[in-house]
Amino acid sequence: MGILIGLEHVGHEWPGKRVLEDQTIGINEGERIGIVGRNGDGKSTLLEIVGHVLEPDSGTVTWRRNLSVGYLGQADRLADADPVRRAIFGDVPEYTWASDARIRAILDELVGDLDLDGAVGELSGGQRRRVDLCRVLCHTWDVVLMDEPTNHLDLAAIEWLAAHLKRRWPEGEGALLVVTHDRWFLDEVCEHMWEVHDRRIEPFEGGYSAYIQQRVERERQAAVIEERRQNTLRKELNWLAHGAKARTSKPKFRIEAARALIANDPPLRNPLELKRLAVSRLGKQVIEMKGVSFAYPGGPNVIDGVDWLIGPGDRYGILGANGAGKSTLLALMTGALAPTSGTVKIGASVRFGFMSQHLDALGEKSDWRVLEVLGRYKRSYLVGGKMQSPTQLIERLGFEQRELQNFIKDLSGGQRRRLALLCVILEEPNVLVLDEPGNDLDTDMLAVMEDLLDSWPGTLLVVSHDRYLMERVTDDQFALIDGHVRHVPGGVDEYLRLLASAEKDAGSQASPASPEPAGSSRPAETGLSNQERRELKKRFDAVARRLEKTAGDPDRLRAEMAGVDASDYAALMAAQEALDTCLAERASLEDEWLELAERLGIDA
Repeated sequence: MGILIGLEHVGHEWPGKRVLEDQTIGINEGERIGIVGRNGDGKSTLLEIVGHVLEPDSGTVTWRRNLSVGYLGQADRLADADPVRRAIFGDVPEYTWASDARIRAILDELVGDLDLDGAVGELSGGQRRRVDLCRVLCHTWDVVLMDEPTNHLDLAAIEWLAAHLKRRWPEGEGALLVVTHDRWFLDEVCEHMWEVHDRRIEPFEGGYSAYIQQRVERERQAAVIEERRQNTLRKELNWLAHGAKARTSKPKFRIEAARALIANDPPLRNPLELKRLAVSRLGKQVIEMKGVSFAYPGGPNVIDGVDWLIGPGDRYGILGANGAGKSTLLALMTGALAPTSGTVKIGASVRFGFMSQHLDALGEKSDWRVLEVLGRYKRSYLVGGKMQSPTQLIERLGFEQRELQNFIKDLSGGQRRRLALLCVILEEPNVLVLDEPGNDLDTDMLAVMEDLLDSWPGTLLVVSHDRYLMERVTDDQFALIDGHVRHVPGGVDEYLRLLASAEKDAGSQASPASPEPAGSSRPAETGLSNQERRELKKRFDAVARRLEKTAGDPDRLRAEMAGVDASDYAALMAAQEALDTCLAERASLEDEWLELAERLGIDA
């Protein structure tokens, strides 16, 4: 296994921030490397340096002789006047690529809906991105560098891209470096991880899941070492401060040792966290949709005859292809759009917290400073038993004090999304509606957001192409297909199978099966196919997660009940009712868990 690209003592600094310092690392044949790190820590800079797109301030980057490298940046460099075919193939004659089955498959998947003779300048942002991705994939490269390749791709296209990259080169040949926040994609494609942080590159073996496990273990070991160092430091500083007064001088080696301990104090990683704020009480009715249809003027129905009941505490994910109408569905559910036909009833106590895909609320405040935006909210909130101001909360999401004076228009995409999320939470809603919340967020920030959503006590509705996030924070998924909402107990896998089946049916001119009403259940079957077994296993895992999340609730409620004044009859009744509801819910979940375990043949 030979080395393809070598970095020696590489360093680079942007105005006001050094991102890499004296880093030496290599890329070998056969390696599939995922690059992760916080926004602004230098992931894209590293990729540009490796690809000779950017010259480092110090050090050298050496390519093996005759090495060919394909580079996909976050922003394309396509010429607006060029036709699509020229943007993809340049001056390569059509007969050389049109006869290649591999290239035709790439074209069909990514640009099959585009006119190859149409001008690039007439395409939307998402279409341009697919053309640029097609440009990279249709050529033969020894090394492929990709910066956020899943941007603007839906779930089906992301799965296709992962499968393509896994079989692109024979085992032990070629190399891939990819920067992405899509953790499923990292786990599926990558066998090595590089974490860029604190101006260095830290390598890890395995995909994203293995990287997380190794990182936790390394941080645990580092914490033990740091604790020992701090203990030694305290002793040395105490000695310096309270040494024998009779002595006119202290031994130099002791003074130098104490100074060395102080000088070697490592920079603290900026911890990200956001605990749950108060949530307004949510009544029994949240959203009820009956026969809801919607069409834009002069067009067909985007939403067609949807019946859907969403109750308190429901955690639903909404799946669908680009352009299927997911954002329109959310707008109908929240009352932002009126249906063409049918009714949408929203509970009287519902308070929506809505974060749009394009962060519309912040778009209107591009000339505001961060502090001005935060100044619109209450001065303090109760978080984790302590009163916190909005500025303290935004700092817990990774903002530095000096960045609070920045204009919204000058923030990075990740910073704007973090600020938008905090603004939604500061409204103290009881129904969270999130449209592509993971866009522009690094993997650490995604984990913070998921941790917050895990403990969210209200109703949660999420639209996302990030399957890792979707399956982590929601208990049930629904697919929007041909204007109809369909329950998919098997989650993303079942949804992708439905799409594949629909394409097959369309190809054979067969009539598609009528969509299953949202929330409907299938009758039990004695013999399980592999597909049905996977669907039941998804549901089994979701019930198990809910049981685990509520495991401590009965004891907590009993403790609260014990603390109620015995003379306060109303409070005692309310506490007893809460306990009874909790026990009933857990009993129902346990029954469902046992039933699913029996059907799956799992020893309960």
